[in-house]
Order: sequence, then C-alpha cells, then structure tokens
Amino acid sequence: MFKKILIANRGEIALRIIRTVKEMGIKTVAVYSTADKYSLHVYFADEAVCIGPPSPYLSYLNIPNIISAAEITNSDAIHPGYGFLSENAYFSSMCKKHRIKFIGPLPNHIIQMGNKILAKKTMNKAGILCIPGSENLKEKYSYKKVANIAEKIGYPVVIKSVSGGGGKGIRSVFNKNDLKPSWENAKKESLICFGKPDLYLEKLILNPRHIEIQIISDKYGQTCHLSERDCSIQRRNQKLVEEAPSPFLTPSLRKIMGEQAIKAAKFIHYEGIGTVEFLVDQNTNFYFMEMNTRIQVEHAITEEITGLDLVKEQIFIASGKKISIQNVYPKKYSIECRINAEEPKQKFRPYPGKITQMHLPGGKGVRIDTHIYAGYNVPHYYDSMIAKIITTANSRKETIDKMRRSLDEFVIEGIRTTIPFHIQMMKNNFFVKGDYNINFIDTMLSSY
Repeated sequence: MFKKILIANRGEIALRIIRTVKEMGIKTVAVYSTADKYSLHVYFADEAVCIGPPSPYLSYLNIPNIISAAEITNSDAIHPGYGFLSENAYFSSMCKKHRIKFIGPLPNHIIQMGNKILAKKTMNKAGILCIPGSENLKEKYSYKKVANIAEKIGYPVVIKSVSGGGGKGIRSVFNKNDLKPSWENAKKESLICFGKPDLYLEKLILNPRHIEIQIISDKYGQTCHLSERDCSIQRRNQKLVEEAPSPFLTPSLRKIMGEQAIKAAKFIHYEGIGTVEFLVDQNTNFYFMEMNTRIQVEHAITEEITGLDLVKEQIFIASGKKISIQNVYPKKYSIECRINAEEPKQKFRPYPGKITQMHLPGGKGVRIDTHIYAGYNVPHYYDSMIAKIITTANSRKETIDKMRRSLDEFVIEGIRTTIPFHIQMMKNNFFVKGDYNINFIDTMLSSY
C-alpha cells in the first residue's frame, strides 16, 4: 500500500480525497495556487506545496511543478481528482516515468476514451450502439463539406469538441442557417478550453435523459457496475442535480444498460473507476455518448446508495488489489444538488467574493462536501461550484423532502448561490414526478 499520496487538485474534491486517504493511514500532500493559500485542503493535509500563481495553466495544470512537488515530498502516488489533469494521458505517463503511481486509468485508456471520435469507433467495435455522427472534422474540412455532412446526418445536429468535457465546445443546431455561427463559436471555445479546435457532428437526440453507469474494474479482468445516476438536469450542458437510481429506468432497462457498460469496460480491458454515459430517448432507446475515465463530481450519490467509498476503491485498485464487489441494484435513493457561486436569474453568471456568514445543514441522511467557510474568499479563477449537498433515504419522496429541509437550513451570505434555485426545483411538480429531461432547466427558468 502507498505511504504518501499527493492530491493534484483543489476545493471540495481535494478535501474529500484527503479525508479518505488519512482514514486509510496514508500521509497526504496538498498542492495549491497562491489564490488557494487559505483553502481548507491546504490546512487539513499533512503537507502542502505551492505550485504557482492563480492561473490554472501555471498551477493546477502545470505538470512539471506537480511532479516536482511529488518528488520533494517523497510521494509515491498521485490522485488527480476530477477535472484539471485527471484525464490527461501525458500526465499519467509522466507519473509512470518518475515512478509515481497515477491513481486512475492507464494512459492508453485515457487516450482511447478521451477522444470522442476514437471512443465511438471503439464502442462500435464492441457492439454498443452509438449516436450517429461524423468523424473528426479538422481544419482541413471546408465549411461547405461540414454543411453537407450536417445535411446527411439530418437536422437537428449537435456540434461537439473532439477533446470535450464539462459541457464546453458544444452547440445545438436546428437548421442550416445557424450552422456556420455555431460552428465558429464551438471552434473558438474548443481551442480556448482544450487547446484544439477539432470538432465533430452528431445527431441531436431531442429531449433525452442523460444516464450514466458507474463501473469499477481491476487489472485481473473483473468488472461490475454500481447502478446508474440520472444527470439530466443541466444548464449549459453542465450538471446541476443528479439522482440515483433514475426515476425513469425500469428494472429491465437498468439491467441491460448495466450489462452494456460492463461490456464497454471489458472490451478495452479497463482498470479503475469509470463512468459509461448514455443518452436515452423517450422510447427508451439508449446510445453510448462517452466514457469518463475518472471519479465524477456526482460519485457521492453512488457512495450513499451502495455504502462504498469510491476513492478508497480507486486506491485499492491502483495498489493492485482485486475487487470483491458484485453488480449493485440499489434499495435506497440519493439526490445531489451542486451549490454554485452563481446568479441563476442572470443566466447563472459566476458570483465570486467573500463569504461573510455560513451555516451547514445536518441530520440523518444529509451529507455536505465542501471546502468553504465563513470568511473564505471564493476566487474567480476556477469553477464556480463551492459545495455539494447530498440527501439519502429509503424512498425518492423522503429523499426530496429531506433535500427541501436541508436547503432551507443552508445559509451562505456575502455572495449569490444556486441554493434558492434548488429550493424551487425541489418543489417543482415535474421534478417531484420524475418527469424531466436535459431541457428541464430552460423550461424552469422561464418561471423562476
């Protein structure tokens, strides 16, 4: 087992990983930018190393600085969390070169699944149905050819970045008049976010559910699934609320989708924690969308319904242990609301600043994952998520009621947050009935 793990991340996920690692009796190392000097993950780790100025490119994405931090602290493993370098094959390979264990998938798995076109080709070979679409439409493709491909696929279409993630580089196009401006905007966003302007086209599935299956695999060929999460409530293609299990799936569909996720992982000989994501249409036809080769923001609800610690499982697998878990069909319900420093009434505009007062909810079945505190200054350099609130109970109704009560107790003053928006959502009749899709928030905002 590892003696010391460096957490190459910040915020709530860094703190969440530190807690599990310490409970396992392993020493922890935090890294931080100058903007995060007073963040809780810096205080609670056994050691902390400053890796650069506020800009992510000079700190949390600075591979030489992070490797150096691991070497000077004698860390024998690095956990990347989610985002930043968690799906960076080069970083994974550099860890291996410096004899530091990367607690995540192998570099070839990151490459295979990180490139959306390659991932779809791989899944097609595995016999898993994918959304119809194009190949990588690089700079060499003229706009005329792109328009012809869109016509062939048939409107509506969706433009996506080949290296995409986090809802970036995506544009929905409903007619040919909107294709060119959408294409140019997606290209610019892809270049800024991922360093590459490469895009591709897919058929747009109207009003789908976004369902993801949590899988876990070891290097001995054992794979199982831990049921699904419904992540359909999104804004700008980024998730705001997740729940497990999905109120949309039937037991038979859950079983089939779980088997398909296992098939996908086994086909590429995957190792570690991963998520196979599908879009499900109104007729319950489902299509492979992508595979995330890292722990997800919403992993907490899977932990709550299974009783597992997924970070601990990641560490066990990375250290070479066999998994001893079976496929999970949950009997509990769990919901997660992401609390962002944003103003929903202004198109979810980020709202950084100093938190003047704060009170966290509590009680049985209430979990808060956060790194903030009264007096903490939310920086503008990073993602606006500042907390996650997770409620768990024996029925979906009880879980929603618990979430309503907890949100009412949750006080954050000094900045704007999405707490009031979540309170309204938990009272929304369509959400309460489980009748929603990925366009739900657009509809809800019109009356908010």
